[in-house]
Amino acid sequence: MRELKTNNAVGTKKTLTVHYRATDLTGTFSPEPSGAENAMATAERPATPSLRPGVQPLRAAQGTTFLWRKLHSLLGIIPIGAFLIEHLLSNFEALKGPAAYGAQVQFLNSLPLVRVLEWVFIFLPILYHGLYGVYIWLRGKSNIVYYPWAGNWLYTAQRYTGIIAILYIGQHVVRQRFMGISLPEHPMAAFAKVQQELANPWMLAVYIVAMIAICWHFSYGVWLFAAKWGITPGVTARKRFGYVCVVLGIALAVLGLASIWAFVGPSYPNAGSF
Repeated sequence: MRELKTNNAVGTKKTLTVHYRATDLTGTFSPEPSGAENAMATAERPATPSLRPGVQPLRAAQGTTFLWRKLHSLLGIIPIGAFLIEHLLSNFEALKGPAAYGAQVQFLNSLPLVRVLEWVFIFLPILYHGLYGVYIWLRGKSNIVYYPWAGNWLYTAQRYTGIIAILYIGQHVVRQRFMGISLPEHPMAAFAKVQQELANPWMLAVYIVAMIAICWHFSYGVWLFAAKWGITPGVTARKRFGYVCVVLGIALAVLGLASIWAFVGPSYPNAGSF
């Protein structure tokens, strides 16, 4: 740093302060950039980071993706989630025996416009939710290898449990609804039909894995729904609601596994003779 004294036109002395950088290898000094130059340097915009392709963030008024994904999220709760809970409660009647289970199947098939309700509120919503979910999965990419955070693991688990769910539901509807004896016309044969299917150890394993996967997928889906729709704003609210969803998932899984046990347990062997 060096101070220079100069005289202006009226004889007034003025002191100027000049800052110098350290000497270079040649022993010369170079002045530091002025404040204006520093301001210009710091005002430069940093380089835009490159982004890998993936699912774009949801924002309103940006094409139709926002609406399609909102519909996908909503259908996962209503009517699919409501149907899941009803289905598990109906299957829980199997613990009371073949007659109680058959009576529940008969009651459901006696509802007014039951076939219309079946397609409008069950088959079509599940088909859309499943296929669009696969589409979202194929466009997205998790980072569990590079960033093994909880959010990435939950993202990956949600996608794989969704695949398990749609494959299981597809075969389950085909085998129980459209193959073999028709349950809408013979509801009292429902217990025996399920029992015969679960007599195969491989099918029993498929039912158990699928039950756990579906209950996980739904309970975490409820948490995502509340977060995306602004029901649980803030980290604290989401964390607390997460505990609620964990309890919900465990309760539904226990309900479903107990229903499976009703068909394979020793209480009602050979229900086919009923």
